[in-house]
Amino acid sequence: MSQPAFLRVALAALVVVPALAAASCNKKSDDAKPAAGSGSAAAPAAQAKTTIKIGMVASFSGPFADVGKQLLGGVKTYMKQHGDTVAGKKIELLTRDTTGPVPEVAKRLAQELVVQDKVDFLTGFGLTPEALAAAQVATEGKTPMVIMNAATSIITTKSPYIVRFSLTLPQVCAPLGDWAAKNGIKKVVTMVADYGPGHDAEGAFTKAFTAGGGQVIDAIRTPVQNPDFSSFIQRVKDKQPDAVFVFVPAGQQSIAAMKAYDERGLGKAGIKLIATGDVLDDHGLATIGDPALGAISSYHYSVAHDSPENKAFLDAYRDANGAEAGLPNFMSVAAYDSMAAIYDVIQKLEGKMDPDKAMDILKHEAFTSPRGPIAIDPETRDIVQTVYLRRVDKVNGELRSVELQPLVEHMKDPGKEPGK
Repeated sequence: MSQPAFLRVALAALVVVPALAAASCNKKSDDAKPAAGSGSAAAPAAQAKTTIKIGMVASFSGPFADVGKQLLGGVKTYMKQHGDTVAGKKIELLTRDTTGPVPEVAKRLAQELVVQDKVDFLTGFGLTPEALAAAQVATEGKTPMVIMNAATSIITTKSPYIVRFSLTLPQVCAPLGDWAAKNGIKKVVTMVADYGPGHDAEGAFTKAFTAGGGQVIDAIRTPVQNPDFSSFIQRVKDKQPDAVFVFVPAGQQSIAAMKAYDERGLGKAGIKLIATGDVLDDHGLATIGDPALGAISSYHYSVAHDSPENKAFLDAYRDANGAEAGLPNFMSVAAYDSMAAIYDVIQKLEGKMDPDKAMDILKHEAFTSPRGPIAIDPETRDIVQTVYLRRVDKVNGELRSVELQPLVEHMKDPGKEPGK
């Protein structure tokens, strides 16, 4: 399949937004109406609706542009492999650029997609503020919302129409805290980005680490956008912990944090780095360079994951996006899996979209991903997957987060109670 011409970013702002509840009631009847002047007022809905629309909301520009790039790379990979027609329906992808974690923009764009474009699915949502802002839109518009990255635990509790195929921060941080306490690390300073995912990461790691006898001697929170990490890293060094636990968003922030860790000489001072996989993102390791060697992280995906499904995914990603796109990462894989689930829903419904039936299918998805076996917990609508302990090594001369062992298999989100 050639590069899809329908991938586009709308620039027009939403001027008037009708009530979403009313839009939900009228959505299917509007789809069934023939085009003006068609002369067929009684055309059945099944004949009139020939397209399934997927609205993708993410940051495609600004400081978090790499998030949108990675998500779209995963989407393009799946569609290049599987085509743009499912159950006889043409798949149309409509992209909308939030420019970053700006809740009001994300909500407005989601409203535009649901009300004006009448999309059958909302997806994307690389950042937590975007996802939380759009949750009410999904509820009122009765539109399935498939989370491709945003990782704050509470997101799926905000709408019965949300399902997540990425991760939660408690899911990957709790096992790391438990491991650290059992492997000679007694005193830790935590350093996390000061927003929902960072708070989740700090809380889950601290709870597990202290339960195992460890001590958190300082807790540092950093600005969400474009911080200079040097003063924060110096504060860590002055505390002289055994290790620093770090969570910051992948991309510019993770690269900057690792640069500060190296320049301030924490490794030479014997302060270990333990982190979430965001900090040691596959896509950014080449830029970080050798200072990342030996760093320990816990996460659910690495390009070094050894499986036939991952090898096929890496080849397909390169084919769909070109060698210049570089490596995929955890976001690309979650986007790829999200599209697999959406295609499965369309196929099982034979192209006759019904939001409640779609959600029932999504809540019971289970398949083998490039990251390994995954499933959706029907009680929480959140991802269940294996969390791995990894170490940055050189593989054939290139830096990779090599999986040392599974920390927990079939790991559910520990950040919320069942039924939420």
